[in-house]
Amino acid sequence: MNKKGAVYEEQAAAFLKEAGFRILDRNWSCPMGELDIIASKGGTVVFVEVRARSGSGYGLPAETVNRAKRAKLVKTAMAYIKARGLKADTFRFDFVGIQPGRPPEHIEDAFSADGFGFF
Repeated sequence: MNKKGAVYEEQAAAFLKEAGFRILDRNWSCPMGELDIIASKGGTVVFVEVRARSGSGYGLPAETVNRAKRAKLVKTAMAYIKARGLKADTFRFDFVGIQPGRPPEHIEDAFSADGFGFF
């Protein structure tokens, strides 16, 4: 991860902590991919994808998480669930978008694992 990416992920983690989330892991990786932030709140494990854009000229951060990226996140999350021995029915996928000069955009339950054939 580059320096900018680390700064954006730090901003996202601070935002989530302030919103009452407990950070479980950051930058967890396996051969399938990497998970930016794994957090929990209210008994739910939350896999958080962090994206940043310096402006909106090339689209908003949320628009960068396409179907292929979602499939990769779901597959990597499944590996995390297995590695940690978690219950697979208590999780969701959130998104945090960072743009300079704007508050973080947090989309809870941004997408589901349905239709990816992994769960």
